[in-house]
Amino acid sequence: MRRYVLFLPLAIFLGIGFFLWRGLSIDPTELPSARLNQPFPAFEKASLTAPEQTLTPDDFKGKVALVNIWATWCPTCKEEHAFLNQLAKQGVTIYGINYKDEPVKAREWLKRYLDPYDKVVLDEDGKLGLDLGVYGAPETYVIDAEGVIRYRHVGAVDARVWKDLEAVMEQVSSGAGA
Repeated sequence: MRRYVLFLPLAIFLGIGFFLWRGLSIDPTELPSARLNQPFPAFEKASLTAPEQTLTPDDFKGKVALVNIWATWCPTCKEEHAFLNQLAKQGVTIYGINYKDEPVKAREWLKRYLDPYDKVVLDEDGKLGLDLGVYGAPETYVIDAEGVIRYRHVGAVDARVWKDLEAVMEQVSSGAGA
C-alpha cells in the first residue's frame, strides 16, 4: 500500500498537467452555436426604424444575408459600423438586431453613423438575443434565403473576417451549405 502512496503526487501532477494542456489547446474565440443549421428563432418585435411595423423571421427570408447584433453601448460595434456601411454599399444584405439598447439612442446612432441595415429589429429586453444564444455584441450570423442560420461570428466584422463571411455566403448561395 505504501508504494502506491509514493506515486500519488505523480498521478496528481499528470492529471493537472492534462487539464492545463487541454485548456490551452481550446480556441477561446470559437463559441459553439446551438442554432447552427436551424431556422432563425421565432419572434415578433418592433422595427427600430419604423416602430409601427412588427418584424418576424419571415422578414429575414428571401436572400442570403448577414444578421448583425449591435448596440450603442458597445464600443466594438462602433468600430465595425463603418465597415458594415461599406458592405451595404456593395450590395450585401444586412439585417440588424439592436440588442438591449435604448431606442432613442439607437435611432440617433443610425442617423449619425449611417444605417447599413435593410431592417432593424428592436430587442430591448434581449429575449431574441437570448434565444439566439448571444454572448454579447457584436455578433454576426449568415442566414440562407429560407432564414436558416448557417454560420456565426463573434466579434467585430472587418476586412479579414469579411473574407470568411463572404466565402460562407457564396457557399450557401451555391447550395453547398456551410
